Amino acid sequence: MMFSRLLSVARRQRTGRGWQNWSSGRSGAPAAEAHSVALPAQAQVVICGGGIMGTSVAYHLSKMGWKDIVLLEQGRLAAGSTRFCAGILSTARHLTIEQKMADYSNKLYQQLEQETGIQTEPLLSSLLRRMPELETLEIMKLVNCPETFTPDMRCIMGESPAVQGYYVLVGMNSAGLSFAGGAGRYLAEWMVHGYPSESIWELDLKRFGALQSSRTFLRHRVMEVMPLLYDLKVPRWDFQTGRQLRTSPLYDRLDAQGARWMEKHGFERPKYFVPPDKDLLALEQSKTFYKPDWFDIVESEVKCCKEAVCVIDMSSFTKFEITSTGDQALEILQYLFSNDLDVPVGHIVHTGMLNEGGGYENDCSIARLSKRSFFMISPTDQQVHCWAWLKKHMPEDSNLLLEDVTWKYTALNLIGPRAVDVLSELSYAPMTPDHFPSLFCKEMSVGYANGIRVMSMTHTGEPGFMLYIPIEYALHVYNEVMSVGQKYGIRNAGYYALRSLRIEKFFAFWGQDLNTLTTPLECGRESRVKLDKGMDFIGRDALLQQKQNGVYKRLTMFILDDHDTDLDLWPWWGEPIYRNGQYAGKTTSSAYSYTLERHVCLGFVHNFSEDTGEEQVVTADFINRGEYEIDIAGHRFQAKAKLYPVTSLFTHKRRKDDVELSDLHGK
Repeated sequence: MMFSRLLSVARRQRTGRGWQNWSSGRSGAPAAEAHSVALPAQAQVVICGGGIMGTSVAYHLSKMGWKDIVLLEQGRLAAGSTRFCAGILSTARHLTIEQKMADYSNKLYQQLEQETGIQTEPLLSSLLRRMPELETLEIMKLVNCPETFTPDMRCIMGESPAVQGYYVLVGMNSAGLSFAGGAGRYLAEWMVHGYPSESIWELDLKRFGALQSSRTFLRHRVMEVMPLLYDLKVPRWDFQTGRQLRTSPLYDRLDAQGARWMEKHGFERPKYFVPPDKDLLALEQSKTFYKPDWFDIVESEVKCCKEAVCVIDMSSFTKFEITSTGDQALEILQYLFSNDLDVPVGHIVHTGMLNEGGGYENDCSIARLSKRSFFMISPTDQQVHCWAWLKKHMPEDSNLLLEDVTWKYTALNLIGPRAVDVLSELSYAPMTPDHFPSLFCKEMSVGYANGIRVMSMTHTGEPGFMLYIPIEYALHVYNEVMSVGQKYGIRNAGYYALRSLRIEKFFAFWGQDLNTLTTPLECGRESRVKLDKGMDFIGRDALLQQKQNGVYKRLTMFILDDHDTDLDLWPWWGEPIYRNGQYAGKTTSSAYSYTLERHVCLGFVHNFSEDTGEEQVVTADFINRGEYEIDIAGHRFQAKAKLYPVTSLFTHKRRKDDVELSDLHGK
């Protein structure tokens, strides 16, 4: 019945040639179907599939003014699997975007009654009132029909990275009725305006690559996915199937040293390293919303990053090279990125790749290797999305080359104050800031290996270097680093330590804290935008307007005051933020800071009008004048809000100890 309402409303929007649908007419077409006619030679949009998703997209396109819409269905309209899901309209969803889609769908279905005049009384209740005997009947037939599931239990929507103008909306994981209204609306907005009104990255088709299309992978993963749909999912859980698909050349070496793994975009990444004296089985089976069993392990890794030197394998990062025969590479990058990339050779620039609204399509670092060559480093899950965005906006020029070199380089992150000692000894070159300044890139020899791209940055705010190593040299360089580093207290570390370090330094991360609706002005990254670099760039006009009008949300760091790490539930992400007792936003990421000995959360603060609920301008004064609480599972904890990184209590204490020690020696 829901399909019929969507179709009838959509038809009433047509003018002229209007909205049409075609069906094979099998199984006796219901009243909602139009008669079969010859297909037109062309149309503004062709929708394949006349289930609730296809009709929802057609409905919303017609609402937005599109008239030349063709809907194709191979069998009967409304004969998809969703017709067996009447009443399954839950809005309790894991992701915020899924909650918004389900909530919109509920409201839309109630609105359709007013638009169509059709009664929407629940079918089962009506039948039971008319035929009470039905209540005592036994089920004699089990309905069995196909259903679609995805590798990560989230639906798939968006424009294909391979075919421009080809859009996908599939894989509802048995939640088609709940999502149809909202999903159809967002996809229609995407088609009409070029972008949806909400950030849908977590559902975007481009979060997957060709590696997830293996039939064996899909068969095994879907068998795992189906029972997980109704299982309790604790923080930082991982899928067990389809693993070890993409690995660093160091995988076996790190695994033998106790690495525990998580997967991102099919790539295995170390979470932490289990010491020999720890119970590995207990750690693997630990599932909790409270203090995790790996707490002490990560603490020791963080401490080593602060006091000595650690190595983190970060080979999964997306890596592109952009080269040209002339100035084409610089010119296109200046147009695509907000920061100024016309820097001396060897310099590294942190910059955003923005859309027309000024939001982040990508947040990356770009090193200028030569006058006409650039090396771009992006988050792991940007591999397909960033490639598609670059190809879409780059001109067809044989003198301009874009190459994905992710697989060519192993990346090692040397973090800590003794990293400079390790690298100096291995390269026979001075690595002090005077000789190797911050955000600098240089090809060097490390051990016997040549052509290592060494960069003075760590993505954590801590001192150290990133080493981008041709894969054939990876094992040699790693072994040399670990051998020389023994005298400096070197050890392996994982991404959990990296997460703790970057959050306590107020480093936002794309896909968690930043998305396509977040601008640099909203997250304190004005320094990465050069409005006066001498040429236009995508998003510049939107940022100029926002600079004049002010921002309506601001990324803020919160330090929990009265939270007991040992006894209280932990914040993970998505917790409500309250300002002066009023809801003001949600956290986007959280971690325990072993330096501050407090939990630290990042999240956006909004200024909602108490009278109308409308968003108002957020200023630094507005942030600083508020009293804040973070709601964790219904319990509110006081928090201090900061718009800048907090001076390390650990560093402060160490300096105080140094002063006291010097006083003692002076006496």
